[in-house]
Amino acid sequence: MRKYEDGGAGRAGRSLWVEEESPRRRLPDPVRDSAVRAVLIVAVTLTEATIAFLLMVTGSWLAFPMALCGIAGTVVATWAVLDVLITRQMWNQRHGVVSQPSSTARARRREARASVPARGGRIRQQQAEAAGRAAAWQAAAGDRRYQPGAGRS
Repeated sequence: MRKYEDGGAGRAGRSLWVEEESPRRRLPDPVRDSAVRAVLIVAVTLTEATIAFLLMVTGSWLAFPMALCGIAGTVVATWAVLDVLITRQMWNQRHGVVSQPSSTARARRREARASVPARGGRIRQQQAEAAGRAAAWQAAAGDRRYQPGAGRS
């Protein structure tokens, strides 16, 4: 090994192991653990299903017990895959993930909010009238709920 590390004749050479930056981040450890567990469980379940099929084809008495084990394995494998999804979501919620929503959608909502005048109900109208200025929100002419004197008696 040493000849590769020092170049063979005492000069500095490059190492056999060179770390390169990965384009994706490593999964958090709990998510990684559940993903590895899920892959192993799914692999065992597929192996069980294959063995059950082969035993069924040969007519062996072990076919039925293996089919039951395959069904139980399918339930456990589904649970394991759901565990990966839940663990990942839990990690994201607890440790915060930088979210970058669509900037165009946000800009459109901001423009829509800016173009619509501020709204207010009956109380704001009364406050505006008491202050001697026009209300920011005008009641619809045909709507009886906002007509003066239309309150409950």
